[in-house]
Amino acid sequence: MTIDPTKVLRLNLPQWQGGNHPDYRIGARVLAAIAPEPTGPEETVAVPEADGDARPVEQGIVSRRALLNVLAAARSAIARHDPDAVVTLGGDCLVNLAPTAHLSERYGDDLAVLWVDAHPDIMGAQQFRHAHAHVLAMLMGMGDPDFVAAVPKPVRADRVLYVGLTETTPFETEFIARHGLARLSPEDLAGSAEPVLAWLRASGAKKVAVHFDLDVLDPSLYDFLLLQDPAAAPGVYDGVAKGRMRFEEVARILRAVDAEADIVGLAIAEYMPWSAIRLSKALRTLPLLGSR
Repeated sequence: MTIDPTKVLRLNLPQWQGGNHPDYRIGARVLAAIAPEPTGPEETVAVPEADGDARPVEQGIVSRRALLNVLAAARSAIARHDPDAVVTLGGDCLVNLAPTAHLSERYGDDLAVLWVDAHPDIMGAQQFRHAHAHVLAMLMGMGDPDFVAAVPKPVRADRVLYVGLTETTPFETEFIARHGLARLSPEDLAGSAEPVLAWLRASGAKKVAVHFDLDVLDPSLYDFLLLQDPAAAPGVYDGVAKGRMRFEEVARILRAVDAEADIVGLAIAEYMPWSAIRLSKALRTLPLLGSR
């Protein structure tokens, strides 16, 4: 790695509005607490808790104004340091808009993006009103214009590789084919990083930004995923694409990539530590900790 560790920004971004699930905020705060200590500067963006009020839908996006406010705060936090690399701990998947936009502007076409996710995140407001499913399209310059305005240098489609992508909807499948986005399923990887490395070499990129949505992992093996919500009604996640990877597989791939190029972005999103979430809510019922 040729990146100076002191120029790696740790961005803690407990945004939950993009997935319309307040527990993402708790997950992000836990993730920030258990992650290794940062070697460079650290910024924590203040994200308000859910207050029980209705979350307005504007231009087809839930909590659009709140999300734009968080985006502005994240961009300001990044600009204060102008880092060579960013580690982002979220929060829903939209937390990666500002960091990857910064890296794309900094490194241009020398940046490749590995989207490690069971879902492609290329919908728009017409397909889905929760903006965490829009983020990669926004990074490519498509979608709500106020969010896209935060991406001065859109990521080229030929610089994006899906890692661990599973089933896609007809809209997603057509979008991926039309834009020529490369995709590797868990089965394509077959326990080897070589397909990813071959794509990276062919791209010519020497810098890599990684989006790691924990939903790429197999929910039968990990209890910290959204699909493992113990309070979810039976069948609520039927039809939702599910990850089929192990954490060790993802880590092995990323280490291999890091030996081949410079990883300059790592965003970890959608962590749901359900037992900690329950405890966090229980603590609110205690004197001096809870609201009066």
